[in-house]
This record gives sequence, structure tokens and C-alpha cells, in this order.
Amino acid sequence: MEARHAVVLVLLFCGLAAFLISAVALLVLPGPYQRLHALTPATSLGLPLMAAALAVDTGPGRAAVKFLVIGALVAVTGPAVGIAIGRTVTETSAVDATASGTGSEPPA
Repeated sequence: MEARHAVVLVLLFCGLAAFLISAVALLVLPGPYQRLHALTPATSLGLPLMAAALAVDTGPGRAAVKFLVIGALVAVTGPAVGIAIGRTVTETSAVDATASGTGSEPPA
């Protein structure tokens, strides 16, 4: 087994582990805010590690650069998307609570 192949396998395994941890957490955690936190390993670690594995597997060249750019974009924009989803959940909860007259506390 080549060293490059071993590196690819390690990166893929770590990325897959991050995805599986996120998936299990999504099933277990109760509220929308906790579920948002469960997505963090998938967007910050899982996909960038998978992209790095694909880049190492393809070798030097344009395809590897494309994989690395995609992984970096997901790692950078993932937190911003999480913030936007959290704000939407908060605003929707506040509007629903105001309409039903139960107050403006977002769900836990």
C-alpha cells in the first residue's frame, strides 16, 4: 500500500466519522438549536476532509485544486449558513408565539 493511498483512507475515514457523528446527533438531539450545533462537524470537518482525500487521490493538478476550493468554501460558509438558519428559526418562533399569544420566547 502506498503512503498516498493510506493518507486518502485516513482522511476519508475521519470525514465519514464526522458525518456519522452529525447524523446520530441529528436523530438524538431534541431542539432546533441543538440540531444546528450537530451540523457543525459535518460542515467544518466532514466535507473538507473528504475533499482533501479526493484531492490527494487525484494527485497534483486542476482537479485537486477544485476539490480543495470546494472544501474550503464549505468550511468557510458553513457557519454563516448556520447563523442564518438560527436567525430564521428565532424569527419564526417569535412570530408564531406572538400570533398565538404565548410570548416571544424561542424554543429551547
